Amino acid sequence: MIELPGGLIAAARDAHATPPRAYHTWAHVERVLEHLAAQGPAPPREVWLAALFHDAVYVAGAADNEARSAALARATIPRWLAGVDLDRVAALIELTARHGRLGPGDVDAEAARFLDCDTAVLAAPADEFDRYDEGIAEEWAGVVAPDAYRRGRRAFLERLLAAPRIFLSDDFHARLDAAARANLRRALARL
Repeated sequence: MIELPGGLIAAARDAHATPPRAYHTWAHVERVLEHLAAQGPAPPREVWLAALFHDAVYVAGAADNEARSAALARATIPRWLAGVDLDRVAALIELTARHGRLGPGDVDAEAARFLDCDTAVLAAPADEFDRYDEGIAEEWAGVVAPDAYRRGRRAFLERLLAAPRIFLSDDFHARLDAAARANLRRALARL
């Protein structure tokens, strides 16, 4: 990861602490950052910053999480860093609202890498994927009735499986598509 001011990281970490979350936590951000660091040359700092703030605001069921996370990034980053393309950071964050609805031609290579790092958990080992799946269910508990959650989750997972590609970048697609599809099929069988 590139070097970022400690205060900026603390602000992002604090944002991820509320409301209580089961999956969209600081640990998820750390995993996204690890994936970014492991994938070839370091991306521009705007990609790192988008990763820091992409789930800073997360309330299960809210339609504006990504827009509010982007707004928080715009408000917070300039306190610590100058010369950042805040429009790019916000645009990357807002793209996360479209997971499962984008194709490789819809985004540039940096955005594809960022989005793939965010969804890499889909191809994680079964136990890690299952913790993710359980965490999402926990976050939605009490937001919608269990039957409505299962219908919505099923629709999302089926849409991912029906897509010709789960991952947008060629590298992630080649390495992780089969594992992601296996995990998604297992999750669907449990619903």
